[in-house]
Amino acid sequence: MSEIKERPILFSAPMVRAILEGRKTVTRRAVKGFQIPTEDTAIPAGDRQRWSAIGQRDPRYGFCVFGSTEAECAKELEEYAPCPYGRRGDRLWVRETFGLQVRHYGGGAGEHIVYRATNPDAIYCKSAEGQEYPVKWKPSIHMPRHSSRILLEITDLRVERLQDITEDQAKAEGVRLYTDHAELGDWWHVEGIETYSADPRKSFELLWSSVGGDWSANPWVWVVEFKQVTP
Repeated sequence: MSEIKERPILFSAPMVRAILEGRKTVTRRAVKGFQIPTEDTAIPAGDRQRWSAIGQRDPRYGFCVFGSTEAECAKELEEYAPCPYGRRGDRLWVRETFGLQVRHYGGGAGEHIVYRATNPDAIYCKSAEGQEYPVKWKPSIHMPRHSSRILLEITDLRVERLQDITEDQAKAEGVRLYTDHAELGDWWHVEGIETYSADPRKSFELLWSSVGGDWSANPWVWVVEFKQVTP
């Protein structure tokens, strides 16, 4: 039986809240590598209509796999380009924006970690005289393992094209129902993006684009499904 491994993964504050609320159970991350188009002249003429996918084992180089169908190509990619986030059963500890909260009670001081996603107005220091100071927030990339409060177990893992996402999968990505005007029907949105859509896939597209992704490129992505477990 293979050893269970843990790896860090970054999430924004809205996505952290979505995970804690049970609305987000999957994440899509672009497969990294060098883009080699199917019409590249290096590909034999008889194979130029085949699907291609890009993968990499190391940031220094990439490679391309081919299949007669997208499904075949995805299967090849899963085999030859192991997912950098792990495999089924492995765990991901979440990195998020955090800070150290210090409170003084009389002559003593107590410290504990605070998280911006759920406590954005946290006080860094409260003196015995009642004077308050704001938290000095630290970027999520600098969060050490011992400060993480969210641990996820990978339940499923696959490769697919970004635009193949279904409505149910878009909802599982943290897209939520806009309930302020229920009489207008079902409208979907992502926290922090002031655009609403009748199609949850469109809201996910906006989410993808908001973090610098190129929706129109329709890249291959790792689809990592997960569940929360006790840290």
